[in-house]
Amino acid sequence: MSVNKLVAEVLGTYVLVLGGTGAIVSAAAGGAPSNIVIVALAFGLALIAGLYAFGEVSGGHYNPAVSLAMVLDGRMEPLEMAGYWVAQIVGATLASLSLLIVTSTETVAGTMTTFGEGVEAWEAFLLEVVFTAVFLAVILKATTSAGSAATAFLGIGLTLTLIHLVLIPITGTSVNPARSLGPAIVGGVWTDQWVYWLAPLLGGAIGWGIYKLVTGGDTE
Repeated sequence: MSVNKLVAEVLGTYVLVLGGTGAIVSAAAGGAPSNIVIVALAFGLALIAGLYAFGEVSGGHYNPAVSLAMVLDGRMEPLEMAGYWVAQIVGATLASLSLLIVTSTETVAGTMTTFGEGVEAWEAFLLEVVFTAVFLAVILKATTSAGSAATAFLGIGLTLTLIHLVLIPITGTSVNPARSLGPAIVGGVWTDQWVYWLAPLLGGAIGWGIYKLVTGGDTE
């Protein structure tokens, strides 16, 4: 397993989580704690930045659900996936620690993914599964299509922006276990974390199945 790839996953996940959660903090400081557009754009642009900076080294997963789908698609080995998962969690945790240095534990806790008012766990779980599946279907196709090669990073980042625009008021938007776990570790709040781990992983597997089905691949 290449150390360069693991470092790239740490740094890419760091950029993604710091950019997105930093925007949550900045929006709140500017008097707009629920400004969905700012936060959605920040996560999408942070992902694009991470992809352009480090994506060619590691593949630019920055998300355990993406790495799982890559294993299912035969693009990486399970042992390598385990290393990626650790790197992604480290990157997300470092991002939250960076916020902690300049803010507070309470502020970092405020960047966690949490359900909207009145949203039940099963509803959040379902939506996280569905939108992670959509996200992975886009990633898997964009990264194998010659026609999409030039715009793959942009398309993936914009898809994440779309997902945030839809889900922020409902689930808080995870579709990425590392993104949720980093702020939870540093912020010290673990409410409903099981949703933000299990749903994206299930969604990643379903997204791979959709990709194989639509592209005519063998899903066995």
